[in-house]
Amino acid sequence: MGVAVVRIRVLVVDDHRIFAESLAAALAAEPDVEVAAAGSGPAALRCLDRAVAEGRRFDVLLVDADLGGTPPAVPAQREPGPAAPVAAAAPGPGAAGSAGDGIALVSGVRAAHPAVRTVVLAERDEPRRAALALQAGACGWVAKDCSLSRLLAVIRGVLREETHLPPALLTGVLRELTAARKHRTDSERLVESLTPREHEVLRCMVAGLGRKDVAARLFLSPHTVRTHMQNVLGKLGVHSTLAAVALARRAGVRPADLGPGLAGNVVERSGQPA
Repeated sequence: MGVAVVRIRVLVVDDHRIFAESLAAALAAEPDVEVAAAGSGPAALRCLDRAVAEGRRFDVLLVDADLGGTPPAVPAQREPGPAAPVAAAAPGPGAAGSAGDGIALVSGVRAAHPAVRTVVLAERDEPRRAALALQAGACGWVAKDCSLSRLLAVIRGVLREETHLPPALLTGVLRELTAARKHRTDSERLVESLTPREHEVLRCMVAGLGRKDVAARLFLSPHTVRTHMQNVLGKLGVHSTLAAVALARRAGVRPADLGPGLAGNVVERSGQPA
């Protein structure tokens, strides 16, 4: 009596049809691999949802780093000084398929299907984007032109809870992740310098409330709220509301819960508190 083969279900997500079909065919030649393909982030999420409904969940997602868009330009070399925080650019769960790249999809899959292991397929070694992918929930970053045996080793490895990166990327990715952690720590320290009232005001700012709505929510005069907002900007060392909100998000500050009366009054602001 033969032993049943435990099959690995893989979903390839790439908007280049020939590449996706070729990769799927190569993987499907393995006796323990079952493959499907999708051409976009939304299509991939529909495949994942349908597989769950049918009781045949996917195990691994292989997603093109540049899904649905032109590969972003490699950033110019930064001048010496504080590194830009990687975490600030990481897409949130709601960004799946909307940011024009595979990293946004990784974040959406982590939120909707946390058991699926995601591997990003990239044409170039980019430490910054690889770090973003790991922060978004990816388990691996591999070259699109890697050998089939290498890719299969990565697929099987991530199912053993391993993280796979090309050796040439390790130092750069670690540097990016360390810089991101430093910026989060710096942001947390600045936020901790706020008084309880200023922290409440900051949470309202993160929620997108304008000065008058903050005043109504906290039962303060608009003039008092303006003073608090100015103090918040000063203590955080920034010059605009958007910069304060970005710093607050890096520090993990949650937006104030908006009641029905205020939820419709959220506005986008880009300068000093009005």
